[in-house]
Amino acid sequence: MDSKVNRLAILGSTGSIGQQTLQVVRAFPERFPVIALAAGDNLALLSQQINEFHPQYIHYHKQATQTSFKAEFLSLEEMAVLPEVDTVVVSTSGKASLTAVLAAVQAGKRIAIANKEPLVMAGEIITRQSKKHKAKIIPVDSEHSAIWQCLQGENNKPANIILTASGGPFRAFTPAQMAAVTPAQALQHPSWKMGKKVTIDSATLMNKGLEIIEAHWLFGVPFENIKIVVHPQSIIHSMVEFADGSVKAQLSSPDMRLPIQYALTYPQRWANPDLPKIDWSNLQQLVFAPPDFQKFPCLQLAIDAGKAGGTMPAVLCAADEIAVNAFLNGRIKFMDIVSVVGAALDKHRKVSDPELAEILAADAWTRDFSNKMIGKMK
Repeated sequence: MDSKVNRLAILGSTGSIGQQTLQVVRAFPERFPVIALAAGDNLALLSQQINEFHPQYIHYHKQATQTSFKAEFLSLEEMAVLPEVDTVVVSTSGKASLTAVLAAVQAGKRIAIANKEPLVMAGEIITRQSKKHKAKIIPVDSEHSAIWQCLQGENNKPANIILTASGGPFRAFTPAQMAAVTPAQALQHPSWKMGKKVTIDSATLMNKGLEIIEAHWLFGVPFENIKIVVHPQSIIHSMVEFADGSVKAQLSSPDMRLPIQYALTYPQRWANPDLPKIDWSNLQQLVFAPPDFQKFPCLQLAIDAGKAGGTMPAVLCAADEIAVNAFLNGRIKFMDIVSVVGAALDKHRKVSDPELAEILAADAWTRDFSNKMIGKMK
């Protein structure tokens, strides 16, 4: 990759992370040529992005829809291996980008990954293939970016990784209040602007459980050495503790453009006047507390699925995706999400050391099981 130019393919360009990635691109238009854009169903926004950034290649779910797009249509997998692309930004939701991530890895690409599901579902396969093909996986999640930054320059493995969590909007809710949570309430995250799925996962703390599994594969740290601490201010994005007791932390304002930009400019740091700075004169305190596993049982489900390994994390992801969608559509209650996910994990017959086909089969089984269960919950 030319140190002055980083040519991008952005998978999930109309989502929250994709849009914020393009905000960073706008600050450095000559440094980040946009070669390819992939979206879901938001053709109106994709059309605006195409008119502004002029990609050569595009992808959208409803290919049969009549459009005036002049760019060439490609699958996500084709887009991920384009020889003229330096970095593949993965910001889709759910499992949609799993096979595209594997394709990019096998092509030896630099992958800026914000989507948790590929590493959660197939972390062993992806990490093994990335070593074989010398692909570089750069985390975009604020927590994993923080850990990655703290580990730079260190020759020793961390004793512990400490992932911070805002605690979501229901940190102080009573059980009765939790039972009555509405989608509108759950979508009001106190610190971050994110897509709907990730915002609901943050409200249940499922998001933090997925991040534990992701951190396990990204950094090769055992599950028992990955800790969670609730930090409502969202200023410390995560910490690394070393054998001598020293702790390194990465601090910044809660704005996803910061880790996105660093993933694109690494190993350099570029000045960007659009990015916020911490106002130390107004920062009164930094608070920490342990997570409440009883109030947020999705967190323990995720940890247990990660430790179980095999196809269990794929079941976790699929059941959660179906349950969150049902909650957002008013089909189940907020606390039913954990019931659906827990039931799928209980019923699934785990496959150890799965191949990709077995992971995808587990995903399909889980979606069918979860949908049937939700249909009976009315």
